[in-house]
Amino acid sequence: MEAFEILFQASFWVAAIRIASPLIFATMGELVCERAGVLNLGIEGIMVAGAFAGWMTVYLGGDLWFGVVVAALAGALFGLLHGVLTVPFGLSQHVVGIGVTLFATAITYFTYRVALPQVTSPPKIVSMQPLPIPGLSSIPVVGEALFSQTPLTYLAFLAVGVVAWVMYRTPLGLALRAVGENPAAVEAQGISVSAMRVGAVMAGSALMAVGGSFLTLSAFNSFFFEMVNGRGWVCIALVVFGSWRPGKALLGAILFAAFDAYQIRLQSVTGGLVPYQFFLMLPYILSIAALILVARRATYPKALMIPYQKGER
Repeated sequence: MEAFEILFQASFWVAAIRIASPLIFATMGELVCERAGVLNLGIEGIMVAGAFAGWMTVYLGGDLWFGVVVAALAGALFGLLHGVLTVPFGLSQHVVGIGVTLFATAITYFTYRVALPQVTSPPKIVSMQPLPIPGLSSIPVVGEALFSQTPLTYLAFLAVGVVAWVMYRTPLGLALRAVGENPAAVEAQGISVSAMRVGAVMAGSALMAVGGSFLTLSAFNSFFFEMVNGRGWVCIALVVFGSWRPGKALLGAILFAAFDAYQIRLQSVTGGLVPYQFFLMLPYILSIAALILVARRATYPKALMIPYQKGER
């Protein structure tokens, strides 16, 4: 009974939304890339680089929001590298993505050690604090969960709306979706397929990096290399779970985060009778089950992972 009551506690949903926030940013970023026909497996490393870039900027005296901007720029640069190698040169998106993850993680580790050679424990910064929205934050449970978060959480939900609006309500979004479905038709309209795809990968990678910066600038107040902890790979699955649609992907991110927050509380309820490793794998098992059920009906972009050269039909 106590385990069931957890679901109705405001603190549980506050934690779930906080855990979901970096996933939302990164999932939207991956969705933008894949809608344009490019699978970005560099997401894990880009999130690590974004977390470090944002934290290091603030640690050196920069403003928190400037840290977010620097993280986005770092992500865009890695996105440019990924996009150039996979779009104009047509290299394997799988190989390049893994390479970007390894490169971003390695260069982050190198920069950290060069900048802070004598540091044994991660230095701390003053991170973003919760910003309750007057009136809305006083609503029972929902208000505390949704309207008493940090500014970056609000930005994550805003990002979903912006991505959805651009994708389905603007000519740019129409061209983006067409590039992922029928690039030859886009080229016939005089639009550069390469420019669209590289631009989408850069924009998507910037969102991924902002998701990483959430961990250092909002969720925690320091940087350590294990903090991303596979979230990037989870976001790739969430894009499939959401059938490449922003709204459904948002729900998937919140669902996974709720599983994660729930397993943490279940550990205290059982009092150590069940090995903690079981609870750690619980969110992933439930997410895989949900993914299997949804993926059967998912309609993926037809040109996803298919290289395109100008003039091809």
